[in-house]
Amino acid sequence: MSRLQNMRDPGRPVPRRRVLGILAATAGMSLLGGRGALAAGQPRQMVEWRGVALGTEARMVLTHDDPGVARAALTRCLQEVARLESIFSLYRSDSELSRLNRQGRLKAPSHDLVRLLSISRRYGDLSGGAFDVSVQPLWSLHARYYADHPNGPGPDQESLERALRLIDYRAIDISPGEIAFQRSKMAITLNGIAQGYITERVGDLLRHMDFSNVLINLGETRVLDEHPEGRPWRIGLSDPVNPGRHAGQIPLVNQAIASSAPSGFSFDTAGRHHHLFDPVLGHSPDKILGVSVIAPRATDADALSTALSVMGGEAGSVLIRAVDGAHAIVTKADGQIIKIEGLGTRDL
Repeated sequence: MSRLQNMRDPGRPVPRRRVLGILAATAGMSLLGGRGALAAGQPRQMVEWRGVALGTEARMVLTHDDPGVARAALTRCLQEVARLESIFSLYRSDSELSRLNRQGRLKAPSHDLVRLLSISRRYGDLSGGAFDVSVQPLWSLHARYYADHPNGPGPDQESLERALRLIDYRAIDISPGEIAFQRSKMAITLNGIAQGYITERVGDLLRHMDFSNVLINLGETRVLDEHPEGRPWRIGLSDPVNPGRHAGQIPLVNQAIASSAPSGFSFDTAGRHHHLFDPVLGHSPDKILGVSVIAPRATDADALSTALSVMGGEAGSVLIRAVDGAHAIVTKADGQIIKIEGLGTRDL
């Protein structure tokens, strides 16, 4: 889940603390391992790209028998990332999302914006409103408050109630011809789902170009098929209780993983007011230290990790079981770890 915001400029991205890491990574654009590192009889090579995308460190690993073809595909992928960022970004004043927030309506929206808002509405329904893209007024309220009161207790109740009156994902009219807010001064953020969606779209693009054995990490992680060595890709999970330490590895084959944690960004030094908001109460939830969700697609993993961070593990178990192939690891504030098995999934 992306937290691409800034306190003094609510539309400007800031780095988030990474809660996922790819094990045994190397730096720079390079060939990885050469032919000898792949399974016997497999002539392909691994080409890696590293850089910054969507305001965070990013990495892609492609496998192909011609490194030049892989590099050309990476260039095409980055063009797709830039195109989608021009739709979903809050820090670009010319993005479709920024124009929608300014004007309250957007004529002839892109297919991607209509599609992602429709998916977001589905997750709003599935989560009982815990996933709500219309929480942007809460973010803006806290950003303004803490810009002026760095050590303050938080916005007053009257201000919170004014912001809460603007929050309801169901008050967004979505159609191919127009997207419109039903309430004046509403605003939305897709930072709880857009990175997963963009990651998935890049994966779809690579599939269309006949790539397999691929790793994509654009803030959320998606792998196509298994590792070229004939094993699962191994994803390292950071420990929410002991930041900087690994809590273990997750094997992935043709799956995605997304993580969310309050430590990603906080308005105050104590970390009580952070980037995650309860759409009903207007406060940041304090019962969860971290959530990691594994799902067949990155869009789903991203939305689920956002929702579970608000709902908690017990309530979130119903949501996880509503999405085929999804399962989750939830670390509670007391350090207790809950593993939620979804339908049609293997044991964690």
